[in-house]
Amino acid sequence: MQHRGVTVWFTGLSGAGKTTISGAIAQILKEKQCKLEILDGDIVRENLTKGLGFSKADRDENIRRIGFVAHLLTRNGVIVLVSAISPYREIREEVREKIGDFVEVYVNAPLTVCEDRDVKGLYKKARAGEIKGFTGIDDPYEPPTNPEIECNTDQEDLSESITKVMQKLAELGYISHE
Repeated sequence: MQHRGVTVWFTGLSGAGKTTISGAIAQILKEKQCKLEILDGDIVRENLTKGLGFSKADRDENIRRIGFVAHLLTRNGVIVLVSAISPYREIREEVREKIGDFVEVYVNAPLTVCEDRDVKGLYKKARAGEIKGFTGIDDPYEPPTNPEIECNTDQEDLSESITKVMQKLAELGYISHE
């Protein structure tokens, strides 16, 4: 499959479905032999941004670092799938401007749905006061104002979300129509 470098940035609350959707997209693009990298927020925090906390300044720095790596890959013709909560609109816009070839996917699910899906038990710990500054509980999540794609994962199934992303990438000329 012919493709151009692009960063596809999946943002949303913990448990909204960012990793699930980006993983499914990755599988499709791998099968089509696209040059691809996945930057998952949890994995990046373990390796690239270890030592950063969860203050606003540290979260912004985390996103800047992810954005820097995504920019390097994107300019070298790689499709980069970033799956990171990235709660603050301003830093997402800063990263968008630096990368240029950037598609924002708002993975939207109500907080109650995300809490129901909470496989790691993080929301429960945040509600119990064991985790401070948890996005969506006692720290804000600022939804995108104009994302290229919005996946409402409480109202659509995975295949519908995948179709939205793949169609938009083709429409924008990042992948060929197939």
